[in-house]
Amino acid sequence: MISVEEARERILADLRATPAEVVALADVWNRVTAADVVARLTQPPADVSAMDGYALRAEDGTRGARLTVIGAAPAGHPFAGSVGPGEIVRLFTGSVVPDGADAILLQEDATRDGDTVTVNEAVRQGRHIRRAGQDFARGDTVIPVGRRVTARDVGLAAAANHPWLSVHRRPRIAILATGDEIAMPGEPIPPGGIVSSNAHALAALVRAAAGLPTVLPVAQDTREAVAAVADAVAGMDLLVTTGGASVGDHDLIISGLETRGLAVDFWQIAMRPGKPLLFGWLGCKQSGVPVLGLPGNPVSAMVCAILFLLPALARLTGLPAAPPPTTTAVLGTAVAANDHRADHLRSTVTTDPAGRLIVTPFPVQDSAMLRRLALADALILRPPHAPALPEGADVPVIRLDTLGL
Repeated sequence: MISVEEARERILADLRATPAEVVALADVWNRVTAADVVARLTQPPADVSAMDGYALRAEDGTRGARLTVIGAAPAGHPFAGSVGPGEIVRLFTGSVVPDGADAILLQEDATRDGDTVTVNEAVRQGRHIRRAGQDFARGDTVIPVGRRVTARDVGLAAAANHPWLSVHRRPRIAILATGDEIAMPGEPIPPGGIVSSNAHALAALVRAAAGLPTVLPVAQDTREAVAAVADAVAGMDLLVTTGGASVGDHDLIISGLETRGLAVDFWQIAMRPGKPLLFGWLGCKQSGVPVLGLPGNPVSAMVCAILFLLPALARLTGLPAAPPPTTTAVLGTAVAANDHRADHLRSTVTTDPAGRLIVTPFPVQDSAMLRRLALADALILRPPHAPALPEGADVPVIRLDTLGL
């Protein structure tokens, strides 16, 4: 068995980002930029008012001064003339500041009587004026390559006059559940059977990470059924399987796919839950399909997906691949010494009056207990041979409630 860290490194070693494609701005959210987004214009394009009020010369804006209104400049309709001594121009938020003006008199600081305005509060030169290029200038890189596009980025790209962006294609992920006992939700359940949860949970995880999941029909427990999957995944960026990768007589992922060219890189990890995890390639690494075989137990499958599938999806979508981020928390209860396998304890997180994160593992850590996984806020990371720890000890955790899953 190999370590979690080595397994992750070997999975990522030969994965590459998907090719770039040009996508309409409405569809770029959560995609990863494949090129810098460079501003096509200057924002704002001219000096504009940040408030409703009047444009004037600062030297004329003394308290009690009476100025003559010579025009108005609603947003989108700049004043064509110039502001001279004793003159003032009505404008609004976003209005272009006319030539000759260098200050803004706020609407609430002025009293207007016909075409005469009395200054009730002295103005200050430059105040309430947004200078041309204050946000960005034409030619500035506003969104760098390799960034996952947020809703805020979409607004920025639009302001920079980009109707389309170059982003990495969404990775196509095939998801295969195996086993004669498996039924899809809503289907008749065979005697001794169970409802498939893994495929749907993994599909949701893939979508959250900007991938395109395809849930394949359940493969029955024959080598022929598993082997036939090879034809269905041609052109996919990754095949994720659940179940069939252990050591039982009906665990046929390896033997079935080996008949279609599967080359196993590794099999079995020194971790809990999730020991029977495999990785390999259908065909050559340059043009084949990588295969990530997850355990069949639903909790094991999801924990392995967090540790290995999420970094793989990051790499495929164009992001730097890294382990899920960890933080430090305080144990809410004592934990026993660990054996030779890295452990990942499903836990809840609370905050004490001092603001510390308190993490408390569930007393039962069975790898089939999906309800506990759904209620978990974190995974406590216990390295191999970790000693027993008392309540109050610091431990590293992965915050599940921050992963967007």
